[in-house]
Amino acid sequence: MRDPNIAVAVENLEKRFGAFTAVNRVSFEVRRGEIFGFLGPNGAGKSTTIRMLCGILAPSGGAGTVAGFDIRTEQERIKGSIGYMSQRFSLYEDLTVEENINFYSGIYRIPPSQRSARKEWVLRMAGLLGHRHSRTGILAGGWKQRLSLGCAVLHEPPVVFLDEPTSGVDPISRRQFWDLIYELAGKGVTVFVTTHYMDEAEYCDRIALVYRGELIALGAPSALKAEWSAASMEDLFVSLIEARDRVEQPQREVRR
Repeated sequence: MRDPNIAVAVENLEKRFGAFTAVNRVSFEVRRGEIFGFLGPNGAGKSTTIRMLCGILAPSGGAGTVAGFDIRTEQERIKGSIGYMSQRFSLYEDLTVEENINFYSGIYRIPPSQRSARKEWVLRMAGLLGHRHSRTGILAGGWKQRLSLGCAVLHEPPVVFLDEPTSGVDPISRRQFWDLIYELAGKGVTVFVTTHYMDEAEYCDRIALVYRGELIALGAPSALKAEWSAASMEDLFVSLIEARDRVEQPQREVRR
């Protein structure tokens, strides 16, 4: 029986592209209402993992569920039960703010009776009540960011995937965006977020660090820093990767 308190669960998840293994037997669980950070350098397998969890990419091995649905056999049900926001904000810049919201209301099949209320919620949340008729392309980065998040959660999904959502915005906008993430999590929404800002990892309840397609650390930021005697998340990040490289170097030399 599936545990209703577990929003995301994967076991030995794999994705291979020919001879290249992008994701190698990754396992973890994310609880309902948890802010879960998924970290790693470029090419570590973060985006590939998210695509499998969102029902976009079929796994090569392993198993998993998102919002109670199987990532192998129920991809369409997953797509209707999650929100997704990328670092490109997923907005149509030639449309007005209101037109973007209307478009996503249709995509997510929000009942006509609820569309007006949900639209007003997004406008208030994003601070755009006075800009509903403004073309989205002229908005500042922080406003686009909040509008994109609002469009991603218009249908009130139980799980939201945020793929480097704060990339390219100023520190104040990043802090305001995290306030919105806390608000969502406080309402029971599970937030699965990737970021390359190490300070943002501190805002997560737990983090998973992936490197070369493998999960190399999992836990609360404070607990991991204590375990590795790291003064900061950046120090922790470097220590974990250096430790993994020391383990793998003899193996690579033997294979030669």
